[in-house]
Amino acid sequence: MNNKFVNQEKKITAVILAGGFGTRVKHLLPDIPKPMAKVLDKPFLEWIIRYLHQQNINNFLLSTGYLSTIIKNYFNTSLFDNLSIKCYEELEPLGTGGGFINAVKQDKSYTDYWLVVNGDSLIFSNLKPFFECLNDDTVEGVILGLTVEDASRYGSLKFDDDYNLISFAEKKDGKGIINGGIYLFKNDVLAKFPQNNKLSFEYDIFPYLLSQGCKIKVHITSAPFLDIGTPETLIQAEKFIAENWQSF
Repeated sequence: MNNKFVNQEKKITAVILAGGFGTRVKHLLPDIPKPMAKVLDKPFLEWIIRYLHQQNINNFLLSTGYLSTIIKNYFNTSLFDNLSIKCYEELEPLGTGGGFINAVKQDKSYTDYWLVVNGDSLIFSNLKPFFECLNDDTVEGVILGLTVEDASRYGSLKFDDDYNLISFAEKKDGKGIINGGIYLFKNDVLAKFPQNNKLSFEYDIFPYLLSQGCKIKVHITSAPFLDIGTPETLIQAEKFIAENWQSF
């Protein structure tokens, strides 16, 4: 199904975080960055872009670092002429938030909303209601909360009865609502970010925004999800893509 975002007048630019070292799977991917792991003859990162394109996203910034040239060379081809894909390298590890800001500052193009996505995970959620959270003028950002049966590998989200983010919780066993690693910000909220170069979304940016009185919503979904950050999950990627083929 092709789920299109109804608010067509808003420009959304996706920033995909693809700069990490992939330490836990580096022995399986010695010569390529983790997001370029081949899955059904395409890099995992390409599957993310193809999925987001089905959600009406056409503008992409790739925040790269480790082996960045491999990513840049692959996406700088005619295969992607219908999309705007730009690569911006971080010369030293800047963290998830720092990599995002580095790409935005280098790009300098205007957008209404910034969509932040991890380059090593994929959630097949209809993003239309997620985007629509920002139709509320008082809301400055949204986190995708994902319902999972086992939250032990992930940090959970704390929020109030109106789904306003309170904080990030530590990892715990059992069912929970985890941080799905997908964020949406109005463009003007970036001016409220901390000014450090090295930043984490979880430990720096979101706590700082909350301390400044910003309203961050948690949009909860139940959807197929995979991250390829461990050897055990990396080998599941082909089956995961094949089982969710209709999402492309």
